[in-house]
Amino acid sequence: MFEIDTIKGHDRMSTQDLLLAIEAAVRSGETEFNIHASGQHDIGGPLWNADGKKLVFHVTNAGQRVGSMCLPNTEIFVEDSTSADVGWLNAGGMITVRGDAGDTAGHCSAGGKIFIGGRAGTRSGSLMKHDPLYEEPELWILKNTGSFSFEFMGGGRAVVCGYDCDEFASVLGERACVGMVGGVVYVRGPISSYPADIRYLDLEQEDIDFLAGGMDEFLEKIQRIELKAELSDWSQWKKLRPLTFEEKTAQPSGKVSMKDFRANEWVKGGIFSDVAMDDFAVHNTISNGLYRLRVPSWDNAKYNAPCEFSCPTGIPTQKRYNLIRQGKLQEAIDLELEYTPFPGSVCGSVCPNPCMDGCTRGGIDEPIQIGNLGWLSAYQKVAPPAAETGKKIGIIGGGMAGLSAAWQLRRKGHTVTVYDDAEHIGGKLEQVIPRGRLMHDVLVNELKRIEDIGVKFVTSCKVDKAKFAEIQQDNDAVVVATGGHKSRFFNWEGKERLTMGLDFLKKVNAGENPKVGKRVVVIGCGNSGMDTCRAAYDMGAESVVAVDVQKPAAFEDEIEYVESRGGKLVWPFFTDKITEEGVYANDGRFIPADEVIVSIGEEPVLDYLPDDESIQKFRGSWLIAGKDKSILPGVFAAGDVIKPGRLTDAIGDGIKVAYYADQYVTGAEYVPFPEKVKIPAERLSKAYFAKCHHCSLGEPADDHARCVSCGTCRDCKMCLESCPEKAISRIANEDGSWTYVSDPKKCIGCGICAGVCPCGVWSISDNPEPIKMYRTYNKK
Repeated sequence: MFEIDTIKGHDRMSTQDLLLAIEAAVRSGETEFNIHASGQHDIGGPLWNADGKKLVFHVTNAGQRVGSMCLPNTEIFVEDSTSADVGWLNAGGMITVRGDAGDTAGHCSAGGKIFIGGRAGTRSGSLMKHDPLYEEPELWILKNTGSFSFEFMGGGRAVVCGYDCDEFASVLGERACVGMVGGVVYVRGPISSYPADIRYLDLEQEDIDFLAGGMDEFLEKIQRIELKAELSDWSQWKKLRPLTFEEKTAQPSGKVSMKDFRANEWVKGGIFSDVAMDDFAVHNTISNGLYRLRVPSWDNAKYNAPCEFSCPTGIPTQKRYNLIRQGKLQEAIDLELEYTPFPGSVCGSVCPNPCMDGCTRGGIDEPIQIGNLGWLSAYQKVAPPAAETGKKIGIIGGGMAGLSAAWQLRRKGHTVTVYDDAEHIGGKLEQVIPRGRLMHDVLVNELKRIEDIGVKFVTSCKVDKAKFAEIQQDNDAVVVATGGHKSRFFNWEGKERLTMGLDFLKKVNAGENPKVGKRVVVIGCGNSGMDTCRAAYDMGAESVVAVDVQKPAAFEDEIEYVESRGGKLVWPFFTDKITEEGVYANDGRFIPADEVIVSIGEEPVLDYLPDDESIQKFRGSWLIAGKDKSILPGVFAAGDVIKPGRLTDAIGDGIKVAYYADQYVTGAEYVPFPEKVKIPAERLSKAYFAKCHHCSLGEPADDHARCVSCGTCRDCKMCLESCPEKAISRIANEDGSWTYVSDPKKCIGCGICAGVCPCGVWSISDNPEPIKMYRTYNKK
């Protein structure tokens, strides 16, 4: 016996190598094979012995098409189950599967016998055929088949014994014998349905003789001879065969209209009845109204522009420019103040302007001047709220997050008091940001604007546990926004020699003029590190070197400023120890220094909070707020007490915490803060702006000509003028805005509106109405 194991260690023999090995063995005279397969295909055919000897295969774990195109004088035993196409195009072989067979067992079989000792899958026996010059093919199945069995069968005999099938409503699955034109199927057990051109008949003696003559061989091959008595009760058997030519021609020959045929046969009773959807009306390729293939929709402001999406504060710059286009400059100025009380101090001065990084126009020439646009609102007056709610909210922390929340809550009519331990309100804008980066009079003006609408500032107020309890008692809600005021550092050797960067910057801004060494090393090359380098030079340092473990994260202009004063940035530099002489890296490098200032971030000081087990913290330092930004009932948190971030992040967080605090004090139902959805880039037609609106930079307000107005209609009227059917009209609203609508009676769904819209406002999608109508019709 020729034996092959297709797994050697961790290596598996390919199907090609296995079949070549079998062919070589047959040529050398081998006639009996034991194949330990591992899913290889096409085992067992077409092969023959040159001397006419019988070939016998014993196969385990066979793959698809075992015995495909098997020839006479070949016998195959599959000792277990196998996958699809067993006996595909069988031309005379004897194939036995002692377990289950997959889909299409016996597919296109034209000769030989196939014995299945279990179940067969979908479309088993399909396209079986019989050449009268040869013995007809046989397919015997012990149990049942999947759906579509014996479809388009043209000849041969199939036997489905229905053993162990009590759980099945049909031993032939659904839609058996569809398209069958020849052959016969013997079946034991229930069947659900069969086509109108198939006869379901009792057995005749010739049928019983065939079954009785083949049952022993079948049961012996599959090793289930004990079932003979149970399966030989011929009263339980029926047969299915197609109408003969004579039977078909004897039927009434009345002609049926195409509509009746489609309505009553092709659709309702035919093979496509479960997928065909048709109202039997004929329409032109180009239609309007209900039968358009596609429909447009004006999705104005459905998506956020990239600038708005990238801005943590959420300022909709594209809407501001639309107002400027309409001549509503004052409304554009007022709109920014709905989102931030610091358009000059932050947006126009110290913000890195992630909005400009995301700006679509930046991919054409230069980003829109969004940062400088903030200056338009810097000195704008804002009136106090027209009505008071009577609700009181205390805010602990006068930095960006706290003041942003105070601004939003006061504008809603709540009484707001901000408590801060510093002498002057303003957080890091006041205490840390160098005056060279931020004009102090702008900050003072914007802080006064917050006071002018009614926010009360309580400065030099040290909040401890007792004071916190008092604030909590006196207010309907409390917002914790004390920021990060404790410099972080690692457990370096000599860490006691460090100067804390935050304390140093606070002293500089307070006018204390802290002394520094002539040679200063700053650990940290972020924006805070660059602020520290700038302040060190201002305080008299002769040389400043900033070091970091990674590429400097500071803004390019901040790095350029430090380098312009002689400063150097060194990276990667992994600090190992600080000595009286300077700083050592872990690779032995040394930088001499009289003073070492650490500026690698801050963490909050939260010792004033109550000892409540429900207050959760990340790494013991930062608060973990709930989905509504709360840390206790009626106590909310925002800004750097939750996680470190930029000033614009803190302002955006203040907006969110005000949103939830307002819900709490007014007793409104909880509604999550609206999520932003960025407009997909492919919806925008940048080519239009590249060709038609490329211009040099002027005043920020004049950039309305350059702004793509992503996702928001700029009223360019291109859709109105481009529609070939004049289906689009513009409706002027009372407030000066506009709406574009498409008339379905004129629209043909061509999609030109969506194609020409430079802002991505128009959408075109498949028309769902005909499908809805058909489903309604079909239910009737």
